Amino acid sequence: MKKAEKVQFIMDKLEALYPETPVPLDHKDPYTLLVAVLLSAQCTDVRVNQTTPALFARADTPQHMMQVPVDDIREIIKPCGLSPRKSKAISELSRILVEDYGGEVPASFEALEALPGVGHKTASVVMSQAFGVPTFPVDTHIHRLLYRWGLSTGKNVVQTEKDAKRLFPREKWNKLHLQIIFFGREYCPARGHDPHACPICRVVGRKTLFA
Repeated sequence: MKKAEKVQFIMDKLEALYPETPVPLDHKDPYTLLVAVLLSAQCTDVRVNQTTPALFARADTPQHMMQVPVDDIREIIKPCGLSPRKSKAISELSRILVEDYGGEVPASFEALEALPGVGHKTASVVMSQAFGVPTFPVDTHIHRLLYRWGLSTGKNVVQTEKDAKRLFPREKWNKLHLQIIFFGREYCPARGHDPHACPICRVVGRKTLFA
């Protein structure tokens, strides 16, 4: 199967399985999405969604969050892990948003990535899901699956993102990255994966999967 045929098969299969792609992280606006994505680092979306209601009940705007003591934020978000670092980042980025951006989340990669605790992947998710800008955020699921499907070398997430953007149509990036995440969780896990039972790997997977 040629690479172009693989890409089309994958897109068709994902569209059939996941015609709707709700954003996995509960949020009501760009700010609450930004905080939720920051919390999701090395944490499951389920755990984040269990944690953010208490946090956003305390403060759901940067103006209010910057007034909450960092220790209080840390205590609330402790279930998400890395709470000392994440709590400081949430407090500091909230202050910056108020002082530099009028309390609004900037729709700019450069501005987002300059915020404390916000890397390229977090910025990409916010740009995609809050502002509708075509991006292809690469998490562990996408990194793993594009390698398994022979669409990327798997060397690093930077290369995987470049390969994804080169192979898939730009207008499909925002939906596709969510579809791949959903597929990875349901059919293509890191451990205990059966390539013969996987709806995509059994058709397009690397030969090494079947050794």
